[in-house]
Amino acid sequence: MRIGELATRTGVSVRALRYYEEQDLLVPERSHSGQRQYPAGAVDRVRLIQQLYAAGLSSSAIVEMLPYVVDGNATPELLDRLSTERDRVDVRITELVGTRDRLDSVITGAATNLRTGRSCPARTG
Repeated sequence: MRIGELATRTGVSVRALRYYEEQDLLVPERSHSGQRQYPAGAVDRVRLIQQLYAAGLSSSAIVEMLPYVVDGNATPELLDRLSTERDRVDVRITELVGTRDRLDSVITGAATNLRTGRSCPARTG
């Protein structure tokens, strides 16, 4: 498939796909005319790259880890690194849950005030 189709199928911009190529995360084949051609498996690879980015990994970390994440083979050092990244993601999840809980509290309080006709207290800063 061509780059535009890959972008459409993954929801990732063409610009991002080109960046992935620059970072050696994604390697297309080239047609005789030089156009990028991606195999069907590129869709899953792009989605995995997106998940790893969303988890906060850098492109250099993803480049290092991606071959092992894809084929399941890893060195003890890589397993340590993956464990460290997983721990970092767990901390971030905990922080996000706390943020969500605070937002829920604000929403609940504001909704209660709207139902009872009370206004929110003025903030001073």
